[in-house]
Amino acid sequence: MTSKTMINLVVVGFDRALASAITGVADLFGLAGVTWNRIEGTPAQRLFNVRIASPNGEPVRCINGLQLASHMSFAEVMASEAQVDAVIVPTVGGPIEEVLTDAEPVLELLRHADQQGWTIAGNCTGNFLLAEAGILNGRCATTHWGFKDTFERLYPKVSLQADQLITRDEHIYCAGGGLAWFDLGLHIIERHVGFEAAIQTAKAFVIDYRRDSQLSYSLMRLAKPHKDDLVSQAQGWLEQHYAEPFTVEELAERFSVSKRTLIRRFNAALDMPPNTYVQSIRIEAAQKLLEETGRTVDVVMTDVGYEDASSFRRLFRKKTGLTPTEYRRRFARRY
Repeated sequence: MTSKTMINLVVVGFDRALASAITGVADLFGLAGVTWNRIEGTPAQRLFNVRIASPNGEPVRCINGLQLASHMSFAEVMASEAQVDAVIVPTVGGPIEEVLTDAEPVLELLRHADQQGWTIAGNCTGNFLLAEAGILNGRCATTHWGFKDTFERLYPKVSLQADQLITRDEHIYCAGGGLAWFDLGLHIIERHVGFEAAIQTAKAFVIDYRRDSQLSYSLMRLAKPHKDDLVSQAQGWLEQHYAEPFTVEELAERFSVSKRTLIRRFNAALDMPPNTYVQSIRIEAAQKLLEETGRTVDVVMTDVGYEDASSFRRLFRKKTGLTPTEYRRRFARRY
């Protein structure tokens, strides 16, 4: 979709928002069509008119103590004469459920935007506000990987795809982790202006474009609390011996239970069978070795207990969203 007219975008401000998710978005959109043109020596052409709105037009008190001036109130945004093409909801910086209790003005604005068919884009934990407004019911969404369980508990009607960095369902976009507003903004630039403008903005800001997964940023979250002593004992042993060759039957024998019992207890305590748990430990260990050492991928593979290179690479990509080489390039320690 290409437009020669300036697109009107409103950043939804609220107290305890993450400041950088407001100011960063304002910079990204405000300089789209400007910074790249200056680099190329061509006339600057602003593509977006960016305004910050707050419930009553007062300054937004961000979680880091900064106060950001707003351009307008929510009532002005919803006024019939207001020209709005898209609204952006930044990251919630404070305790999520506390922010939600004071969020009715934001929820009303989001419901209005949904009814108008405006583009709505939420970043990270800001997507809790979209869900609380009810506009994500029956739709796909994502959020920060660390808040997946809370989101699913509060909003079972939403199709959460927490492994995805960006989701789109009709006119509603959601982005994953805290700085994913970069990716979110570039997607919206592409939608409203075109791919060339998006890639030029990415180059001007030195941003990787079209990342599609946040798996590589998430923890395996293997330390899920539980009260099963058998599983705890097995976990303790596996932390020391995960790289050794053994079968689930041999693991069960070590703890004097049947294979069926061990699988049942792991599923109940950790929501995964023993073999999946072992795979996750091995991949997490491989991630650390790729980050912190110069060992080759093949050496890392054998160090964590794998012998077949294709199987290791396939499993690593499934768990992290990246190949081992891509993962090292992105996360390796720089000395």
